[in-house]
Amino acid sequence: MITSVLPVSPRAGERTASLDDSTTAWALAARGGDADAVEHFVRALHLDVKRYVAHLCADPQAVDDLAQDTFLRALGSLHRFEGRSSARAWLLSIARRAVIDSYRYAAARPRLSDTPDWQIAVENAQPRDLPGFDDGIALLDLLESLPDERREAFILTQLVGLPYAEAAEAGNCPIGTVRSRVARARATLMDLLDEADGPAAPAVA
Repeated sequence: MITSVLPVSPRAGERTASLDDSTTAWALAARGGDADAVEHFVRALHLDVKRYVAHLCADPQAVDDLAQDTFLRALGSLHRFEGRSSARAWLLSIARRAVIDSYRYAAARPRLSDTPDWQIAVENAQPRDLPGFDDGIALLDLLESLPDERREAFILTQLVGLPYAEAAEAGNCPIGTVRSRVARARATLMDLLDEADGPAAPAVA
């Protein structure tokens, strides 16, 4: 059963808000030249960036490079960060642009493979041997069946934990669009879960 991974608990929401407050404070301190704050900022958001880039990127081998590119861009732009949104939403919007730029660059070069395999990269970014790990991988299998835009909205809000307004900022779309995409994604996932939990069809003799 993996239905429990779909809702975000109030306690998890509190942890997310606390983390967002901390990472935003670190980003602002890093903007002022605090080297320790830079390290805290990168460590706190590195996994979120890798997961998000892995979701967007069709090349699992490029995930680490794109994550590094994201942080290089962010650190070079910290002087423009004013804390009006959370540092995480700001960073994920930079990650999105990094992936888009990589697609534009790759379009001018021959590709060895066109097979999207973001799921492998996401799995590799997950900590293993932890309670619920297998359920998380099962959820990723179900997410693969969603349209790209709904999957992105669901991952940003339900897995990464962004508020809808910040997910809209990261995804460059209206907040109402994010709400609609998440609602449709959840409905589809619940239907798939019901099918998976239902009785198996009798074998045909």
